[in-house]
Amino acid sequence: MKSILLIGLGRFGSYMAQKLQLLGHDVLAVDKNEERVNAVLPYVTDAQIGDVADEAFMRTLGARNFDLCVVAIGDDFESSLEATALLKDNGAPFVLSRAATDLHARLLLRNGADQIIYPVKLAADYAAVRYTTDHVLEYMALSEDYSLCEVSCPQEWIGKSIIALEVRSRYHINIVATKSGGKLSSMPAPDYVFRGNETLLVMGHNKDLRKFLH
Repeated sequence: MKSILLIGLGRFGSYMAQKLQLLGHDVLAVDKNEERVNAVLPYVTDAQIGDVADEAFMRTLGARNFDLCVVAIGDDFESSLEATALLKDNGAPFVLSRAATDLHARLLLRNGADQIIYPVKLAADYAAVRYTTDHVLEYMALSEDYSLCEVSCPQEWIGKSIIALEVRSRYHINIVATKSGGKLSSMPAPDYVFRGNETLLVMGHNKDLRKFLH
């Protein structure tokens, strides 16, 4: 369980509050809009109404005492920038800030953000890959260059082993796990023989994954 300061309770912030509750974390939620604060009260440990551009108010939050501070403001970049800087000024150990553009990301990083999240970009990337490739069941970007995909086992692989197919040398990808009947088996051995009733968790460079999937 971690202590989390969540600033900004629009759609992204409120969804995050709900997920953090399900994960069992302690959350202090902050927004200047009273209706938004009241709406998330069932999902957070505590909530406050306040202006994150107010230095005195930000000092009262005790940013240094939280494991993670999230700036989820999406409709006011100036406030997002100010909140990010003030959190760092007040000793926040790790600040995750929401960005809408590359320019916003660069400015946030220069002003104290430890890491950036692009909700819209992530959703667009996911949808573009997930719904344009027949064999991809799930997709997660690990970085700009590497991704993890859950894919159907290729028909031509059934009955053959990883080593016989030369998966790593031919496709330059790694089979991280196999899944069958809801059961996950991690790191299959080189002599593992593929079956028809399973899916594969495959990790690799995006260019290699594209070649494999198409």
